[in-house]
This record gives sequence, C-alpha cells and structure tokens, in this order.
Amino acid sequence: MLAEAKIKALQELVGQSSKEELIWISGYVAGLASSGGSVTAMAAETTAAAPKAAVGKVTIAYGTETGNSKRVATDLAGKAKKSGINAKVVSLDQYRLTDLEKEEYFLTVISTQGEGDPPAGAQKFYDYVHQTEKQLPKLKYSVLALGDTSYPLFCKAGEDVDAQLKRLGGSQLAPIQKCDVDYEDEANAWFQSVMQNLASDGSTASAAAVTAPAPAKKTGKKIYTGTILTNIILNDVGSNKKTHHIEIEADDLAYEPGDALGMVPKNRPATIEAILNITGVAPADKVTHRNSEATVQELLHDKVNINYLPERVVKKYAEVVGQNIPATRIDLLDLLRIYPVKDAEQFKEVLQILEPIAPRLYSISSSLEAHSGEIHVTVARDEFRINEELLCGHCSDYLSELAEGSTVEFYIHKNSQFKLPAADKDVIMIGPGTGVAPFRSFLAERDATGADGRNWLFFGDQHFVTDFLYQTEIQSWFETGILTKFNGAFSRDQKEKIYVQHKMQENAADFYEWLTSGAYVYVCGAKEPMSVDVENTLLQIIGLGAGSSPEEAAVYLKQLKEEGRYLKDVY
Repeated sequence: MLAEAKIKALQELVGQSSKEELIWISGYVAGLASSGGSVTAMAAETTAAAPKAAVGKVTIAYGTETGNSKRVATDLAGKAKKSGINAKVVSLDQYRLTDLEKEEYFLTVISTQGEGDPPAGAQKFYDYVHQTEKQLPKLKYSVLALGDTSYPLFCKAGEDVDAQLKRLGGSQLAPIQKCDVDYEDEANAWFQSVMQNLASDGSTASAAAVTAPAPAKKTGKKIYTGTILTNIILNDVGSNKKTHHIEIEADDLAYEPGDALGMVPKNRPATIEAILNITGVAPADKVTHRNSEATVQELLHDKVNINYLPERVVKKYAEVVGQNIPATRIDLLDLLRIYPVKDAEQFKEVLQILEPIAPRLYSISSSLEAHSGEIHVTVARDEFRINEELLCGHCSDYLSELAEGSTVEFYIHKNSQFKLPAADKDVIMIGPGTGVAPFRSFLAERDATGADGRNWLFFGDQHFVTDFLYQTEIQSWFETGILTKFNGAFSRDQKEKIYVQHKMQENAADFYEWLTSGAYVYVCGAKEPMSVDVENTLLQIIGLGAGSSPEEAAVYLKQLKEEGRYLKDVY
C-alpha cells in the first residue's frame, strides 16, 4: 500500500499525463516490475539510449476513401514523434513513387473498397508496386490494412501491397495487421509491435516502445432494426427511371449528414425455393460456413451471395462439380441448371465456396435535426439486360420492394471526409440524379440549425417534369432563402444535352467568386463520366477566373483538396 504522499504524487502525475504518456508509464512500470531492476538504472538506460539511436525518418503513407486511413496515419505519426522519431505523413496520391527505393522505414495504412480494390487515391502506388521490378533491399516496412469483414475480399488491397513489397525485397518490421470496422485497438497494437521491432533493430530504444496490455477489442458495427415508414417513387409517370425515397424509423439513431446507410440485402424466396428443389437439399440441415453454423435455408436467405457470382467463385464451383466451365459471371441457379451437382451432399460443398453477401452503401438523405428518429435513403432501382433478360441490382431490387411496416436491418457507415463545414461557411453542392441525396441531408440540417452560410445546389437528371427529385422541397428551400442559388440541368428537355457541368460554365464568374470567398465544393454521384467532367469544368472555371494557366489551376485545385474544401463522394 502506498503512503498518502506517494498516492498524491501519483495522482498528480496521472492527472497531468496524456493518453500516450499513460501508456508509456504503464509499460514502463510493467517492465520494471518484471525485470526487478531499479528505477534509477532503468531511467538512466532509457535516457541514454533514446537520443543516440533515434530513427532518422519514418514515412507513414496512407490510402483512404472515407478518411479513416488518414486519421489513423496522422494519429500514429503523433505518437512516433513523441517517441523521438521524425515521422513524415503523406497521402499515397501525393507520394513520389521514385522515393520508394530511397526509403528505409516505410509504414502504410491502406483501406480496401469494392471488389478488393485500393482507394482511388492509392491506385497509382498500387499499380506501381505490382509493375516495377526495382528491388528494395534496404526497405523495412509494415502494412496496416483497414477493411470490413462483411465484404468477401476483406483487406485485399492491403494484402496485395504487403505481398508486393515483400516480392521487391523489403523486410517486414511487423506482420501485416488486418483491421475490421472497429480498428482503433488493433491499429495501436500493430504500432506498438512496429515500435518494438524498431527498437530491436537498433533504431531506437525509446521506452515508448514498451508494450502496454492491449485493451479488450470492441464488438463489431452496431446493427439497427428499423421499420419502413414510407417507400415511394419520386419519378412521375412517363419517366425512364424508378427512384425510391425510403424512410425508416429506428431507436437510438446516431448519424451525421454525409454518412451512409449500409445494408445487406436478402435473397429472393422464389430463387431460394428453386435452388432447394433442383439440389434436393433439406432446408433445415445445418452446415458450417466461415466458422458460423446455420441452416441451409438461413444461409441461402440472408448470408451467402447467389446472384451474379464472380469468376473466382465460378472457377471453384467447376472444381467441386468436376466440369469445365468457361470464365463468366452467372447466377447460382443458372449454374446449377447448366452444370448440376450430383446430389445434396455435393451442394453442401458448393455452399462452402459461396461468399458472404456484400453490404451496399446508400448516402443518407435526411438529418436527425430535421427528421428525428428517422433515416432516409434515395435509391435508384438498377435495371439492366444480360442476354435479353431484364435483371435488377440485388440491393436496389430488395429495397424497392419493401412494404410500409416491414422491418429491415442496417448500420451506419461513417464518412469523415464528406462533412458540412462551420455554419457560417458557404457550400456549393453538385449532385445529379441520386447524387442529390446527401445534399438533401445538408440542406435539411442547415435549415434546422439556422446555419447562415450560403448554399448553392446544382442538380441534373433527364426531364424536368418527371425526374426533378425532391422538387417541392428544393423550391421551398429556395423560396425561404436556405438555398441561395439553384441550377437545374435536365439533359433531355432540348435537342442538345445539358448537364450540370454546363450550368457550372454558365455561372463561372459567380462560381469563382464563391470559391475565392472560401466556399466548400461537394460532388456526389457517378464517378465516370460525371465527376471527371465536373472536375475538368472546375479547372476551367479556376483558370478563367484567375487568368491562370492549366498548370496553375491544377495547383489551386490541389490546394482546395488539401484544405478540405473540395470533397467527393462518388461511385
């Protein structure tokens, strides 16, 4: 038991210490207790060693889609600097590829998106490490991969980068760490491991490298159960499109404008019934799939993807049934009809190769300040033809058919890179089609909170009469002054097609004035060609307004990105 004076001194020390310093103290005391050494000797050893052997430089490069990787990289750099290490933080889209062969200590934090792809900003780096043959014998590296276990190719981009750096002769400072959506604890444990190996490498003996016990890992993402309040089609009669506005009520909702709703769609009962009939498998039979036990019925209904199987799964199916199947994408039911399994037991083998249903993300189109207890999404029913057969996107089909009063499960996907600025800042929003969704959220939030910054919306679709999504609300916001300016581009209402970028050009002078006054620019919608055309137009507006060259305009736009004033949420 400590004497009262020592307790007081300890309390004062703890009260004055940061989180990182407390971790240091914890590890320091644990190391002291286990070694049996004296405080004086250990302190002297630490003090003497750290300054002499500090690492010259560690590069922490990040590739991010929603901002999580950037936040982690910045946080880790701060911890490294407190340990006496000069840590340089850089985005992979700004990293000079030729610098890689000069690196000695290189850490990368990279997320995975889509079908195992790297973030758009990390694509050049990703391609470079796959294509170059330049060896990196002096490189010591480690990869922190952020992902979501709900997706089939969990942390694939990070795994690929790790494999390529190893192929090029780099040596691992620490094994790759793959993190799920709750990544903080795993990221800190990985960094502590990196610091320990830096110490054993003779680069630093900083006491901050002593590993404190890792806190218990958090559970996964919070799953909400909601009730469908409204499911209506926003397009009028005669439209070529079906865009659904869906309102969901749920308890304890927590989200911000700019976030997305994540959902795992269910498979169609009729399709499941057909699969059960053709294979002869008993729906109540229990099977294990990816370390989880479920009935065949449960697996087929809401756990495994049976629609438009990727080529990698079709290839595995061919191995199971022992048949030569061309590389293709195909529904499981069609695959079973053309290349049938021999019996129910072989179909259970097929179940093992099926991948989980990947979540789909939809920009939230509501604000808790304006729509308390509710979350709204704007969903375009995706219809397309393959071999003359009309097909629908899995999740948009599932959502569009949800009846009022039915229940649905979802989660919130945070997007720290697509948030409203301070209330007094001006905002320019460019969102054709369902890209208007987050901007309905933005405007509802600014209206409900009394924000006094100016708001300008560019919206586009095919026809004014049938496709002006949220027309009544937008007109109301314009009439009440919440929406300072509005420009609509309805491409098929005249002979020459008019898109949002054309409306931007028509208002180039005002647009540039808003930019120079500090406005934030947001783009949401299709990545190609819309967002590319919008960015090219933005460069033209900057060049015209500033009287600058294309190169100078590009520098200006880069500065906007670095200041967080040019933000995109494209897909």
